[in-house]
Amino acid sequence: MEMRVSLVILSVLLAFIREDEGQKTRVSHFPNFPEVYVGDDLSLKCNGKGESIKWYINDKLHSHKDSSMLLTALTPENNGKYSCERSGQNDSYFLTVLELEPYAQLSLSTGGAVIAKGDGRHLILQVDDDLQGWTCFASRFGGSGSKLGINPDKGTKRAFVFAELKEAYRASFWCLNRKTRHRSNAVTLKMTEKRVMLEPSAEPVMQGEGVALRCVVWGGAKVEQAMFYRNQAKIQLIKDDTYTITNATQHINGQYSCHATYRYSHISPQAALQEGDSDPQELKVIDGPFTTSVVLTSHNNLQCLCHQCYSSCTSYRWYHTPSDNSNIHTKLSEIGQNLNAMEDGLYRCRADCIKGFSRYSKAYNHQVKPASEGGGKTIIVLTVFLIIIGLLIMLVVLKCRKRGGSGIRAVGEGKDKQPGGDYEQINLKEQAVYHTLGDAMDQDKGEGGYEPLKKSQEEAVYHTVAQGQDQGGYEALKNVKAEVYNTLGPSEGQSQGQGEGKQKPANYEDVKVEENPYEDLKGEKQEKTKTTKEAE
Repeated sequence: MEMRVSLVILSVLLAFIREDEGQKTRVSHFPNFPEVYVGDDLSLKCNGKGESIKWYINDKLHSHKDSSMLLTALTPENNGKYSCERSGQNDSYFLTVLELEPYAQLSLSTGGAVIAKGDGRHLILQVDDDLQGWTCFASRFGGSGSKLGINPDKGTKRAFVFAELKEAYRASFWCLNRKTRHRSNAVTLKMTEKRVMLEPSAEPVMQGEGVALRCVVWGGAKVEQAMFYRNQAKIQLIKDDTYTITNATQHINGQYSCHATYRYSHISPQAALQEGDSDPQELKVIDGPFTTSVVLTSHNNLQCLCHQCYSSCTSYRWYHTPSDNSNIHTKLSEIGQNLNAMEDGLYRCRADCIKGFSRYSKAYNHQVKPASEGGGKTIIVLTVFLIIIGLLIMLVVLKCRKRGGSGIRAVGEGKDKQPGGDYEQINLKEQAVYHTLGDAMDQDKGEGGYEPLKKSQEEAVYHTVAQGQDQGGYEALKNVKAEVYNTLGPSEGQSQGQGEGKQKPANYEDVKVEENPYEDLKGEKQEKTKTTKEAE
């Protein structure tokens, strides 16, 4: 009996506590994302009792007075303190938007972000690593969240998810890895009860990108023409169903709608022409996360460039799509900034920044270059280099020969040479000693101002002999074996060098020659002449 009384008292106390908590002002956010990324939609709710509601953003009074505040396509500009005051009580929520992309990608398989009541959409979850541990959720605004089943395809690391709004007018669908706490981006679907629908992109529109707004009719009717509006003002009449913006900027933000003229010609060729308006849909262009780019640096080497990366972006991820199959999107094992691309196809990259990624780079279409093509430039450069080296060697050799030839001169060149005469080189088979005419004052080069040039026995010693008029144009040398040759001295000694019994001036030097090469040459010449006459 006493235990029953105690249980009743405890129940009453818990009821009072819950009622008191229900009256306390509290700001909650929905969906309950572990991290908020660029492009997310977030609903803030001021819980509690009392009709007088005030919202403050960074301590400044905001005009919004409803208990729920919907923030769409969030950016870092939305960061700050969001406070709600209700019945004299207040509470705050601090919003931090990461200027990155989440770790997994969720996208529509077909169709647009606006669906008719009772319809649904197939979503595709793409992850870089393993699908194990991933779960998807539906966060229906104005309602509650629910868990969704996924159909994994392990071969492509993709999973298929069916999303439906049920009774909600708006819902965000997203996925979470319970082990790593990594999440995907969120796809927001909206419901309309009208037959004509304007379908904006299911993902946030990034600055500079293209966007297509499609005016469609439920049931597959053919749209023959459509008028598009922005903030209820006419934009353009299209003889089709799609209005395209090639370069989106924030100046085009607004509420868009369309008026369609259509008929169900696929049911009957005589179907009546009908018209209808769509619900307005918000189009918001934002500055997304920083992006990367792929460039070819040399041969088959690709580089992932990231000019705005944070210091936390320490690695990179590469993705390849084969040329023959655009549906396969493969993550490569490389995590460095450079990649040696060995297959044809499309290559993309992005920076890994711990809490998320940069945006994907634009696809780079790479064709593998053969090794010979890459080495062609190297061969050309090497060939030119070798040619230049060869030319330099030739120039050096010619210069050396020129210098050597200028040093070979005949003894007595200035003494016996006749005007206009030619010279003939005489090869000395045995070693001889040449003396060059030096400066009489240059005592450090040899005695009497001359310097001997020594040659080996195999090396020939050449003397030029002035041409004459007798015996085949040569003048016989008068000197015999062991005769003393006198080299020319200073100018004042020249007049003393004539006649017999002359005295050798101080500036002259005796050169002893053991053999007279000209006599041998003369004998050989006479012998040849005699032989020729006998033959005749």
